[in-house]
Amino acid sequence: MRLFTTAVVGAALIGSVAAAKPQLRDVKEIDSKMLEIGIALEITKQCERISARKLKGLAVLWQLKMRANTLGYSDDEINAYRKSEAEKARLRALGQDYVKSKGLNPQSAADLCRLGDAEIAKGSVIGRLLKAK
Repeated sequence: MRLFTTAVVGAALIGSVAAAKPQLRDVKEIDSKMLEIGIALEITKQCERISARKLKGLAVLWQLKMRANTLGYSDDEINAYRKSEAEKARLRALGQDYVKSKGLNPQSAADLCRLGDAEIAKGSVIGRLLKAK
């Protein structure tokens, strides 16, 4: 009986730990990479002379998915985060704030080109996802 009680208590503790898992938006190592990918994509959409390193981007996304799985997130949870319109809007606002923090206008294609050039030159995560045409 004692073994059974220990097993039930242990299972309950494991279940409560899994339930206490933060939303993916609150997992900095995942969310910050998604932000960087989003900024890189916006630069490529607005700046004709900078393109995406698509294979590199896909590799980063795959690594993020694997990391989220390792942290205990299911594919359904990852897809819900990735496809959420609310999360996309939140990341877009954070991306615009990032551009503004550099003294640039996020609505200006020329400013996004300048940001892309600076990120490429710096060798940042964003810059490594971009290449000049």
